[in-house]
Amino acid sequence: MLVAGLVLGGAVAEKVIPGLGDAGVVTRWGLPISRMLMDLGGAVTVGALLAAVVLLPIEGGKNALRLSDDAIGYLRAASWCAAAWAAAAAATLVYTVADVLGQPVSDIITGSELSSYVGQLPQGTALMLVVLLAVVVALLARTTTTPGAAFGLMVMAGIALLPAPLTGHSASAANHSVAVTGVALHVAAVAPWVGGLAMLVVHASLGKGRLDIMASRFSRMALWCYIIVGASGLVNVISRLPDPAELVNTDYGRLALGKIVAFGILGWFGWMHRERTLPAVAERKPLAFARLATVEVAVMAATMGLAVALARTAPPPPTTEESPIKGLIGFDLPAKITPARLASLWTFDLFFAALVVALAGLYIAGVVRLRRRGDSWSAGRTAAWFFGLLTIVAVTETGVARYAPILFSVHMVQHMVLSMLSPIFLVMGAPVTLALRALKPAKIRGDRGPREWLTATLHSRTLAVIAHPAVATIIFVASTFVLYFTPLFESAMRNHLGHIAMMLHFLLSGSLFFWVLIGVDPAPKKLPYPARILLLFVTMPFHAFFGIALMNMSQPIAEGWYRAVLPPWGTSILKDQHTGGAIAWAFGEIPTFIVLIVLACQWFLDDQRLAKREDRKADAAEARQEEDELSAYNARLAKLAERDEKSRPS
Repeated sequence: MLVAGLVLGGAVAEKVIPGLGDAGVVTRWGLPISRMLMDLGGAVTVGALLAAVVLLPIEGGKNALRLSDDAIGYLRAASWCAAAWAAAAAATLVYTVADVLGQPVSDIITGSELSSYVGQLPQGTALMLVVLLAVVVALLARTTTTPGAAFGLMVMAGIALLPAPLTGHSASAANHSVAVTGVALHVAAVAPWVGGLAMLVVHASLGKGRLDIMASRFSRMALWCYIIVGASGLVNVISRLPDPAELVNTDYGRLALGKIVAFGILGWFGWMHRERTLPAVAERKPLAFARLATVEVAVMAATMGLAVALARTAPPPPTTEESPIKGLIGFDLPAKITPARLASLWTFDLFFAALVVALAGLYIAGVVRLRRRGDSWSAGRTAAWFFGLLTIVAVTETGVARYAPILFSVHMVQHMVLSMLSPIFLVMGAPVTLALRALKPAKIRGDRGPREWLTATLHSRTLAVIAHPAVATIIFVASTFVLYFTPLFESAMRNHLGHIAMMLHFLLSGSLFFWVLIGVDPAPKKLPYPARILLLFVTMPFHAFFGIALMNMSQPIAEGWYRAVLPPWGTSILKDQHTGGAIAWAFGEIPTFIVLIVLACQWFLDDQRLAKREDRKADAAEARQEEDELSAYNARLAKLAERDEKSRPS
């Protein structure tokens, strides 16, 4: 399928462009083949780690958790797969440099171009990162034996999947903000789906035990992977082919259409697994699974071949000329800012839209499960959670997100809301408490399901350090100064991934800080209420200092970026920055007031609960004392009666 896609899409046809060199036939074929091997190596590595940590039950009980012998085997297999993954990524790196420079591979290997251009090319940097992370996974998987360490390796392998695809067509698509997030979701769902199924086929072929457990767990995960892959793939196609006719009359569209057909076939295989294969596996018929799954793996591999061929095929060029501003921010320059446009000029940010939908769906699912079980859940917490999500939508999906890349003042509104308003209400929603109550314990004694992994995370040393009040405060305060008073801010504004990371950091750092202050969820360390109020009053002035510093600066921050996107109707860059500083200075009063009210209510209710608890203890002690006195009195009467009985003449 890879070869067919490359030939039909014209990716391996010789292109003679005057003035530009040709990398040669070796690079034209070697680059997509090495890229396919890299993708397969990454998927199989993630699948092997998934089989070791998630699909196979963990043994040893609560105090002596260990991986089973089969899990250790998959962990060691992941080491070899990661080594092959790193080798394929290194080969892809060499071919990529040769392709970009238009020079034969032999010249790249023997010359100094490889070391010179790796750090200058986004694709080179991304592939170098993949090589390094894959090597780390390969080395550590040789010696790792604990479930926690294996889980960490699985997360690291998942991160290593992302850099390479995110520097391809997605980064240069017309709507790159949607395309980049779509590709990230696509890859994050494809790898465990493909790799996990490959490991199931291996497990069934070797005749090992617990196939029914592995198949059942994989089936539940695969359904969600299928949904995410389908949704993200649809978003990617729309972002590159806005005209449906391009699916038929362009090479890129025809390859995309073939991938859609293969995806539909995979959905049919998944339905067959649920209806026929899983019952057969439960009846101890592993060959029934192996036969069907082997064909499914072949279709998956063919689909990945088409995907690599699609990545090597140029999408159709835009029908209209793209403005420089649109190339930078992903959309045309909006009209002059007004309150009405801020509220009505909606912008679709796929990352935060998917985040809000996922958080809302999981929360609703938890509440519904509690209600079906007959348990109650506070309506106030539910309202707080959804109000927090609404504030995220208000600054990421509306006109605020449209004007934030071009006006520092509007960006500062985004920052303040995401770091100092949304987290307050999200923390008050108590999502961790809801998850601990709603999630079911693992069916197998000693195993780790989602609830056990969440509990282990809450008791981990890493979280104890990060959630320490001093550390959480430093992250919340210092990161703001480091971001804006270093080149980091301009770098984040110029790169969509960096922009997402910046916005997500605002949300997470704020959630961590306010969890320490007003969180009702279990935490490694709980401060007394006077200390919480003191910490609030010590921390908030730093944001005022930050705002004053912005207002007094004579040199604009990220001047190069804001000059490139400066709207003709806007004010001067420095004046807009001073406005942003005033917003940062004034906004701090809002969260301070809200948190003080919440702390006062929590302190009052906590005192009420403590008083009731003390009253119950006192009542119980008094009851025990009265009971003891009554017992002693009855015993005394009994002794007197016994003595009188003995003293009577017979």
